[in-house]
Amino acid sequence: MREGLRHARPLVVEGKLTRIVGLTLEAIGCRAAVGARCVVSGNRDGQVGTEVVGFAGEKLYLMPTGNIRGLAPGARVTPTGRDTRVPVGPGMLGRVIDGAGEPLDGKGPVRIAGHVPLHGLVTNPLQRALITEKLDVGVRAVNSLITIGRGQRAGLFASSGAGKSVLLGMMTRFTEADVIVVGLIGERSREVKEFIENNLGPEGLSRAIVVATPADRPPLLRQHGAMLATAIAEYFRDQGKHVLLLMDSLTRYAQAQREIALAIGEPPATRGFPPSVFANIPLLVERAGTGPKDAGTITAFYTVLTESDGEYDPVADCARAVLDAHIVLSPRLAEMGHYPAIDVEASISRVMTEIVSTEHLESVRRFRQLYSTYEQNRDLINVGAYAKGSDPRVDEAIKFYPSLVSFLQQDMRQSVNMLDSINTLAATLKMS
Repeated sequence: MREGLRHARPLVVEGKLTRIVGLTLEAIGCRAAVGARCVVSGNRDGQVGTEVVGFAGEKLYLMPTGNIRGLAPGARVTPTGRDTRVPVGPGMLGRVIDGAGEPLDGKGPVRIAGHVPLHGLVTNPLQRALITEKLDVGVRAVNSLITIGRGQRAGLFASSGAGKSVLLGMMTRFTEADVIVVGLIGERSREVKEFIENNLGPEGLSRAIVVATPADRPPLLRQHGAMLATAIAEYFRDQGKHVLLLMDSLTRYAQAQREIALAIGEPPATRGFPPSVFANIPLLVERAGTGPKDAGTITAFYTVLTESDGEYDPVADCARAVLDAHIVLSPRLAEMGHYPAIDVEASISRVMTEIVSTEHLESVRRFRQLYSTYEQNRDLINVGAYAKGSDPRVDEAIKFYPSLVSFLQQDMRQSVNMLDSINTLAATLKMS
């Protein structure tokens, strides 16, 4: 009898809904920890899943994952007694799911192998393997000038219309990876099908998992979409796979966290963003990367929307601080029809010096030197104010510039492997 009592499940105490303020539900009469799941019954669509995001005294603050239309005062609130866990497994390959793990592709239930914590587990930094291997992304400018290592976390920084989605699509199709996990977070619904059909295609989708939570979904579900994509990538990494994680976008994830934080009363600190936003970005990004020595890797690309007017952008600034590489796209280059519109001067890979040869680094240094010299004197050259022979460095930059620009441009349907990228870079710098 005592043994049975010892293992009995704790008594679940139901509460009731007292108030809805904006996006937040307030409940009294039940006890649950932050992050726990609760079910609210009483709307015409059945039950609404929620998560505890805060409390004050006897009140619980809940954030819904579904439509709250039809909920009324006094609706029953039942704690489930569980933290948020999400489904994972090889059966998810080739599927499109939402932030709760439910299928969106009409192919029936998703076959799963188990459940893992949505928020992941903290990894001891000393147990992570070093990044020692180059990753071929199929884009000549990135392979040669901003070389990415397998297991690195990189950001694609771009304002609207700079070709961010095109570059992301190229990397999706051309990158060498066992599994591709795509998180489409807070973007337009139209872009979900376009990305699957135009960028992935049937062959790419067969080794990919797409987690889609468009802009019209509740903020908690958008936030969960980014976490779910990361949790799935972690599962395959632990199976020894090399995973490519593409998240579009990190900015929308931050905006979802801002909506949640402001709804429960957290004060804004920097340009309308509460402090919790800048605490959650590293928590998400640090889950990617290398695992223990015998495990696989997660190479992650996060798109970051930047302000087109050049003003201080706190989300972009936070992302730059925690990501290992910055690939910056220039609206000016995009307007000129230069694709991919990578701003070489502003882009950098922090692990490149550890994974490429000395000869490669010397070629990169010379390329950047020539390109930067021309850009710094562009106005003088274009208006005819520069006199040939005034500066040997500028004369050399003018001679090489057409070849440098040609090297940086690449058709979106063309893949250039790592070896060809490096060899073409060396050949370009030898042209007279």
